[in-house]
Amino acid sequence: MWRIYQFPLCPFSRKVRLLMSEKGIAYELWRANPWDAGEDFWNLNPAGRTPVLRDEGKDVTLCDSAAICEYLEETVDRVPMINGTALNRAEIRRLVALFDENFFADVTMPLLHEKMKKRIVMRQPPNGGILREAMKAAHLHLDYIDWLRLNRPWLAGAQMSLADLAAAAQISVADYLGGIDWTGHEPAHEWYLTLKCRPSFRPLLSERMEVIQPPVHYSNPDG
Repeated sequence: MWRIYQFPLCPFSRKVRLLMSEKGIAYELWRANPWDAGEDFWNLNPAGRTPVLRDEGKDVTLCDSAAICEYLEETVDRVPMINGTALNRAEIRRLVALFDENFFADVTMPLLHEKMKKRIVMRQPPNGGILREAMKAAHLHLDYIDWLRLNRPWLAGAQMSLADLAAAAQISVADYLGGIDWTGHEPAHEWYLTLKCRPSFRPLLSERMEVIQPPVHYSNPDG
């Protein structure tokens, strides 16, 4: 069975978990905080980042969420998530990169640093200015998701795809940390609630990071 090395608020681990659940791939979770993961984890991934996917029986180790998702798409035929025409697959990959890179850099990473790492690792208070800028950036990204949803059934086209999972993974972490204000973003919120109701999403909503508790609405599939 696959083992996923991750920690609860890693958005890239969440993306991989969502994909594996949608495809019906069994896995077990193994906690690995990048800031104190230890030598064994660094031997698995010299970059020191989660997620890492490991199959002990086959002696297979996969690192980097993009590489992991592409591997699973190529090796598991069930429920393709990079689907459609070549043009549509390119659009899915474009959007995955947008959320993995831009949304993470603008929103998720500063929230994680200020509200998680500073509290748990550095024992420092968050910087309010940085948090406000992250929430402003979140509004801009939600504006774009609004536009996508008003013009497409799903973010990349007619079917749910890896683009939806990548976006939802980032948003779920930002939402856990109180960085998402849905006011004025009804199309994006409706799309996100649809994903929150899926069986693949439920384990994510039930997990908690020690010390840090999410807003009341976080695990509510209707909120």
